[in-house]
Amino acid sequence: MNALTNTRIVLASRPNGAPVSINFRIEHVPVPAPGPGEVLLRNRYLSLDPYMRGRMEEGPSYAAPVALDAVMEGRTVAEVLASNHPGFAIGEHVLAPGNWQTHAVIHGDQLSRKLENNDLPISTALGVYGMPGFTAYVGLQEIGKPQPGETLVVAAASGPVGATVGQIAKLQGARTVGIAGGEQKRAYLETLGFDVALDHRADDFAAQLRAAVPDGIDVYFENVGGHVFDAVAPLLNDFARIPVCGTIATYNARGAVLPGPDRLPGFMSQVLRQRLTVRGFIQSDLHAFFPAFLREMGQWLKDGRVQYREDIVEGLENAPEAFFGLLKGRNFGKLVVKLD
Repeated sequence: MNALTNTRIVLASRPNGAPVSINFRIEHVPVPAPGPGEVLLRNRYLSLDPYMRGRMEEGPSYAAPVALDAVMEGRTVAEVLASNHPGFAIGEHVLAPGNWQTHAVIHGDQLSRKLENNDLPISTALGVYGMPGFTAYVGLQEIGKPQPGETLVVAAASGPVGATVGQIAKLQGARTVGIAGGEQKRAYLETLGFDVALDHRADDFAAQLRAAVPDGIDVYFENVGGHVFDAVAPLLNDFARIPVCGTIATYNARGAVLPGPDRLPGFMSQVLRQRLTVRGFIQSDLHAFFPAFLREMGQWLKDGRVQYREDIVEGLENAPEAFFGLLKGRNFGKLVVKLD
C-alpha cells in the first residue's frame, strides 16, 4: 500500500471574508497501510457543501473547526481497496468522512452506511439520497410540518436542499413557492412542479413575492437570509414555522459588523406577536429519522416523484474554485467533485 500516493487539499490559512486560493494547499503524501479495524478507501466523489465555510473558522460552532494544515473536511463516496474490518469487503462502496483527498484510512466503525445497488448513481448518496435530502426531509417533518393547502416558501430552491423541500412539501399537499437566483434556475423550478418560481435578483422581487402569496406564508424554509428573508418576514402568517437550515448570504461575513439598522428587536417582537416558531437545526441531531428518510425517499426517487440535479466538477484540484462558486451561488444543483 505504501506505493500509493494520496493527493490531498489542506487548510493552509483561515480566510478573511470570502475564501481564496491561498487558504488551501495541495499535497502529495504516501498512503499508509490500514491498521486493525481500519479500511483503506479510494474516494470517488467528494461533496462540497456550504457548511464547510464555517469549518474554516476558529470561532464557536456546533462542530470543531478544521485545524490549520489539516485536510479539509467533507463527505465522500468511496470504494474499499483494503479492509481489516469484518463489516466491509474490498470493492464495496461506502459513505465516508473521507475529506478533500483521493485516499483515506478510516476505522470501519466510522463508516455508518454501505451503499447498496439501488439503480441510483452512487453520487446521490451525497445529495438527494444523502445529507442534503435528509436535511430537507427532517426539517419539514420535525419543524416545518406543512399541512394541505398551506403555503410554503423556500429559498435557494434550485439547490439540493431547497429543491427537495419544495417537492416533498408538494407531495404533502402544500402550495409551494420557490426562490432561486437567475432565470435559468427559476425556470428549472417550474419543471419540478413548484406552483410559483421567482428570481430573487429581479428588481421587483419583493413585490413579486407578495403577489405570489395572497394568503401569506405558513412555512418558510430558510437557507439564505439576507434580502430574501427581508422580503419574506412581512408576509409570515400567525403561527408560521421557520426551519433555519442555513444563512449562506452572510457566511463570508462571519465576525463582521453588518451594515444597516439593527432589525433584531423588531423581528423578536414579530416572533412574539405572531407566535412564530423559529428553530435552527443540524441534521445530525435528528438522525433517528434517517431510516424513514431512506425508505420514503428511495420510493419517491424510484417512482419519479422527486427529481434531482447534480453539478459535477472533474478533479480534486478544482475543488477550491468550485467551493468559491458555491458560496456565490454559481452551482446549479448538488455540487460534487468527481475524483476518478
